[in-house]
Order: sequence, then C-alpha cells, then structure tokens
Amino acid sequence: MTEQTQTTYTPDLAARFPEWVTPDSRPGFSGYLVQREHLLDFCKTLRDDLGYDLLSSVTGVDYLPEGKLEVVYHALQTVGGPMLVFKVQVPRDEAVVPSVVSIWPGAEFQEREAWDLLGIRFEGHPDLRRILMWEGFEGHPLRKDWKEPYFEEEVKPYKSRWPDGQVERIEDRMPLQDNVQYPAGFDPESWTPDGDESLYRGLRKLLEDSGSELKTDRLIVNLGPQHPSTHGVFRMVAVLDGETIVDLKPVMGYLHRNHEKIGERCSWLQNMPFTDRLDYISSMSNNFGYALAVEKLMGITPPERAEYIRVIMAELTRIISHLISIGFLLNDLGAFFTPVLYAFEERELILDIFEAVSGSRMMCNYFRFGGVARDFPEGTLEKLRELIYERLPRKIDELDRYLTRNEIVQTRCEGVGVITAEQAISLSTTGPILRASGVPYDIRRADPYSIYDRFEFDVAVRYHGDVYDRYLLRLDEIRQSIRILKQALKDIPEGPVISGKPQWQVRVPAGESYGRVEGPKGELGFYVVSNGKANPWRYHVRAPSFINLTALAPMARGGKIADVVVILGSIDIVLGEVDR
Repeated sequence: MTEQTQTTYTPDLAARFPEWVTPDSRPGFSGYLVQREHLLDFCKTLRDDLGYDLLSSVTGVDYLPEGKLEVVYHALQTVGGPMLVFKVQVPRDEAVVPSVVSIWPGAEFQEREAWDLLGIRFEGHPDLRRILMWEGFEGHPLRKDWKEPYFEEEVKPYKSRWPDGQVERIEDRMPLQDNVQYPAGFDPESWTPDGDESLYRGLRKLLEDSGSELKTDRLIVNLGPQHPSTHGVFRMVAVLDGETIVDLKPVMGYLHRNHEKIGERCSWLQNMPFTDRLDYISSMSNNFGYALAVEKLMGITPPERAEYIRVIMAELTRIISHLISIGFLLNDLGAFFTPVLYAFEERELILDIFEAVSGSRMMCNYFRFGGVARDFPEGTLEKLRELIYERLPRKIDELDRYLTRNEIVQTRCEGVGVITAEQAISLSTTGPILRASGVPYDIRRADPYSIYDRFEFDVAVRYHGDVYDRYLLRLDEIRQSIRILKQALKDIPEGPVISGKPQWQVRVPAGESYGRVEGPKGELGFYVVSNGKANPWRYHVRAPSFINLTALAPMARGGKIADVVVILGSIDIVLGEVDR
C-alpha cells in the first residue's frame, strides 16, 4: 500500500507554443486548440517534457452547424493532478487527423471508435478498421446528419409518446418488423466482410515457420464470440504455435447498441438509467460519473448527506464488483462455481441495501443532479453497520484464506499475463490493472472528487503485474473500501439529500464537461457537451473495460492458450461497457 503524491502543475501551453496552440475561448469550454499539422510534436512534448504519460480519453464531436469535426483528448500525469484537455478541429469534408498511437499506444481502440462512429480518419494508425459497428455498416452513426432507417425525431421525448402517451415502435409498421437498412447493392449471399479480411490479413503474416526444432504449423484460432470463457459476446483471434500464443486480436461490437447516440437523443435526466446498463455490475458508480459531469456544467453541489450517501453506494459497488471478479476468475481457472457462490452470497446482501434505497437490485437509477433520489429508509444504516463492521471483514478474510495460498491458484496465476508499469501506462490502462503493475494512480487520491479528500485510506498497489497480483489487489481494495465505509457511516450527517426541488427536466448551460470517477474497473469518464438545450449535443463514455482491453494482446503473447482465458478474466471486463 502507498499514499499517492499529488501535483497540481498545469503548464501555460499557449505561451510555450504560441504558433501551435491557442486557448479554447468558447464560453463554457476549457483546454487548448492545437493545429492539426503540429499535433504529434505537441503530444511528444506533453509526454516527454511535461510528464503527461497517460492518454486517458480520445473522442470526437460533430459540430454540424459550423461544418467541422473536433477530436478531444484528455491526458494526465500518473503522479497525480488535474487532467489536461486539448482538441484538434478539422473540416467535416476533410476529417483527417494524425494518429497518436505511436506516442500513446492506448489510443488505438479509441481512434478506431472515433473513425467508426464519426468518420474521423487517423492518418498513420496501424489498424484502422471498424470496431463497434458491423463491417458492412453504411455511414458513421454519431454524425449529426446521419439518420437511422425510419427515423422519427431528433430528440426525446417524441411527440407520439409525450404528452399524449401513444406508444408505438416504428418497427411494428414495417413489413419485416425490422428497423435496419443495408448499403446499396448489398447481397448477403456474396458479401465478404472486409473488416475480417483485413484482420486475418494482418495475422497471416505470422503463420510462417517459427524456426524451432520441433516443426509445428501455426494456426489462426477464434475463441468466441459465443463462449462462456469470453465473458459474453467477445471474440479473440489468436495465432498459435502449438499451444503458445504468437499474437492475438480482440474483436468486439457484437453487443453494441450505440449507447452514445441514444444519449444524445435523450434528455439529460433520461440518460441516468441508461448509465446503469453500461457496467451493469456497477450501476451506482456509473450514475456517479455522469452526475458529476452534468453538475459541473450546472454549477451545483449536492448537500453533505447526499455526498456521504454517494460515497457509501460507490464503495459498496466496488466491493460487489471485485467479489464477482474474484469469483469468476476462479471459474475461469476451473474451480467450477464454488468460489462464485461464496462471492455472490456477500453480493446479495449488498444488493439488499441497494434495493431498499433505490427500489432495484441492479439497475438502480439512484443518483440525481444535485444529490440522490431519496434518503435511506428506516433501519438501513443499522443494516449497513452490521454488514460493514461485522460480516464483510470476516467473510473477506475467509475468502482470502480459502483462495490465496491455494497451490493451483498460485501456479496458474503467478507470472502469467505480465504487464510492466511502463506498458500499463502507455496502453492507457487504469484501475486494478495499472495499480497491480506498480503504478499507485487512483483518482480518489490523484484528483479527488465528491468528499473523498476527507477519508483516510491507502492506494492499493502491487508490483508484479501478473494475474495473481491483480487478484490480490482487488482483495486489498475491498479492505480499503471497508475502511472508507466505516468512516462514512461514523460521520454521515443529517439533512436533505438533494439540492433544491427534484426536477424532471433540466436545462444545462452551454459548454463542455468531463466527469470521472475511480470505478471498480478503472477510470469511468463522461464527456458531455451542451448547447443550452434540453438534450446533450455530445455524450461520450470513457469506458474502462473497453480501453483496458488494449493490454490483452501484450499480456497474452508468449503465453499458453489455456492461460488466455485466465488473463481475460483478470482484466475484468463487462461487455455492456465494452460495446456500449
């Protein structure tokens, strides 16, 4: 364990690069605008000279009325401190931006996502293919002039639903009851997915003879997408030399729902229950990040009691998520269901609390802008104290004794899926993966939000960067969450739980905001842009499960095919968050 040092140094980049950089002077916006032709030099300076070693978020915004697209970057220093935001603007009909993958490899999937959904081409990207949409998809759905088939209205609530309440689905009026369209001239009988061909073409280069004394044929093998070991609908395409993994490519998108398009159609408050469906194990944390982003724009602060309730809910969520991660990691190791059931028993008791306060066990929809939806019911604090002070510490110690020194667990996990601190930073990993590789970066310490600066806790850190340390670190973090919860339960004040009156419709001042929390799986961020109307102009989720998968291939190379399932389990993804 270690306490994290913190710095608040923010350079004046406009003064340092007067010909490359200008402050973003739009009302409600922050950061810097960088000229496209100088982007790579600017980014190298940020990383090498100014210590911005981790590129956290890359996304795009379509400013259709102004005829331009904008790429938005958020970079941070792993020693702590606030984030730096900078942007590059290009004409919509010339949407080409230099790729920063050579500087921050963790940008690979995020640039592919911006290409896929917004049509921004990243020049120099090593593998620019669609990542979430299917390979034959036509257009880029997050562009403001893209319309789905049988388009109804730009934003919700739709007039057919409100105020008359005439609910219908447009699909029901279609002959095939399907709301899809295909590219002109599309023939499913003769269609070959270009994306898969590009994927395989890159991997076939590795099928040459390995040069070892034992002559074996290298093979390309698909694991998933429909397979329990891939944690949902996720696919790994591996090149094998015998049982050794030569290289691996993750393939996602099978569960994609275009969450962000839905978010830009919905009103600000309508989006809160949609955040529940991201990492559906961590509903309360999802609510927290989105609420922070919108509250920054609105300029409101929750009451004291609401802040304590939020922290309590977030730390209970962390415990739930880590328990499930540990249980299913053991499942991936072959300990069929017994550890999962041990973990689920404690989870169910916490979900009893969630159900009492929110009315739901998983999709809680509990946070509101300026607080939470309702106070604790009578008797909840007593149940929480019994759980936090008595049962959970005892049960976590029991799980520790049961698993940690198990010979099979140690043999299968120690030295497997290793990623160094330098690799973890460059690949933009956050959360337990980053900290298990020896980097004590935790947003609750590095850039505190809510009231986390009031609590005493240690940033859990391990130093081997393998599957075993990722398991141990989650146990460490559960214990630190219990420590925070004890302080929160001791100090929680009386008072209101929301600022002002609850509002069913809010108007958010124009501008941009990035709200981020230390979610159980890493940095969960929401980048939102408001044009002052009732619906977000841009709504983007920085999903830790998605970005942490950039580390999967480096972890797997040189390992055995039997280990790749365990390595994936140690990353701890949820496909609802990967695909959105």
